Amino acid sequence: MGGTTGAAILWFKRDLRVDDHPALARAAARGAPVLPLYIVEPGLWAEADASARHYAFLGEALADLRGDLAARGAALVIRVGRATEVLEDLRRAHGITRLISHEETGNAWTYARDRAVAAWARAQGVSWEEVPQSGVVRRLAGRDGWAARRDRFVFGDPVPAPAALTALSAESDPWPAPEALGLAPDPCPGRQRGGRAEALRTLDSFLAERGRDYRRAMSSPREGATACSRLSPHLALGALSVREAAQAGAARQRAVKGTRDGWAGSLKSFQSRLAWRDHFMQKLEDEPALEHRCLHPAYEGLRPRPGDAARLEAWAAGETGLPFVDACMRMLRHTGWMNFRMRSMLVAVASYHLWLDWRETGPVLARLFTDYEPGIHWPQMQMQSGTTGMNTIRIYNPVKQGRDQDPSGAFTRAWVPELAPVPDAHLQAPWRWEGAGGVLGRVYPEPIVDVAAAARAAREAVWGVRKGAGFRDTASALVEKHASRKDGAGRFVDDRAPRRRRRGAPADDRQGSFGF
Repeated sequence: MGGTTGAAILWFKRDLRVDDHPALARAAARGAPVLPLYIVEPGLWAEADASARHYAFLGEALADLRGDLAARGAALVIRVGRATEVLEDLRRAHGITRLISHEETGNAWTYARDRAVAAWARAQGVSWEEVPQSGVVRRLAGRDGWAARRDRFVFGDPVPAPAALTALSAESDPWPAPEALGLAPDPCPGRQRGGRAEALRTLDSFLAERGRDYRRAMSSPREGATACSRLSPHLALGALSVREAAQAGAARQRAVKGTRDGWAGSLKSFQSRLAWRDHFMQKLEDEPALEHRCLHPAYEGLRPRPGDAARLEAWAAGETGLPFVDACMRMLRHTGWMNFRMRSMLVAVASYHLWLDWRETGPVLARLFTDYEPGIHWPQMQMQSGTTGMNTIRIYNPVKQGRDQDPSGAFTRAWVPELAPVPDAHLQAPWRWEGAGGVLGRVYPEPIVDVAAAARAAREAVWGVRKGAGFRDTASALVEKHASRKDGAGRFVDDRAPRRRRRGAPADDRQGSFGF
């Protein structure tokens, strides 16, 4: 076995940048040679939450990372295979004694993989150091004081990128085509591009121009596409750190202090959503089973599994016959992004009106969201489908949502052109139009459920579970472990129930980490 004494592998996962990268700084500070590594893991890409749009976005982010490392004298090594086998091959070839990476709050597959890597490292005498890169805290004892601890990290000094690296060189494997990983064709013509340069351009344009109307426009699927930050996919792969986004936002807050043009409120909301992002990721970190099991066990078995396959297929394709739901789903399929309120509505309609289990709808949305972040996705899937036991049950009326969030009908008509003959007054409920027979069942489907009746049945069933013996005791324990606390900067409130909003006030943004 050849190699260099003290050589380390710097394992990139979802932290594809060199700036504000504590693990990279730690590796560089040691002075010993570093081998920068990214592993394409076929097992990960075979999971039900993976898609070709994710893979394309990843490739773009890695291209920027490769260039940034090259500028510091290091080549990014790409290997394909099982992590433990790749790491063992490199250990043998280069005398590796250390492995350095960031902590990751990923899906169940990556959790199991990291356990396997930890076992390999112990067996081979390799020191594996995992470094925090966000406000998420591993092995957290309880939520008291968490928000203040999170803020200390996020608003602490960012870590500068090293000027140069003492790098080991190794051969890279060819970059696999998506079909070689079993990824189905996934055209997404409106997808955001990945990479550090795109992340910085997106942040700059939001803080300089697009974000002024953020608080007012975030609930609109049409206006939100421009007014929302659109940083979520870059944060999900770590081309931009949460600390960088929060501190850039804070600098802009200082610059606009005292103005009355909308910026102050919008930037406050932006900071709130960044904080809620870490809050929801902390839930999955504390309870990895959230991906597969109802947080409150009383909800297990409430919805059938498998559910109605025809309903699931119609919902996923944007063919439910509920115009606003279909418009939102079609936009998501085309762009890979949707604003928070409409994501919540899509989940709620699937869960309550269509009575589908979140474990069947969750993978569909995960594949479509370019910004899929497991730590946000699975807690939010449960929250919006009413299975946490500690959150208010929100059954969105899709007809009302369409009228409220798309009052002109322009968004719905853009994505559901089949409804062109339908008058504005009936656009969100075309079945009530006297001319519906010329459209429904011909060029656009009849609604697959009666909206009012389905909501009524769902409400009775979900609230009925809460009346069961022992429900409150279990819910109280869940609140103690997972609910937010009002401490630190005071941004956090109890996430068990929404605050009552006065008429005309901005949309509630407390839970807006589900895409922003």
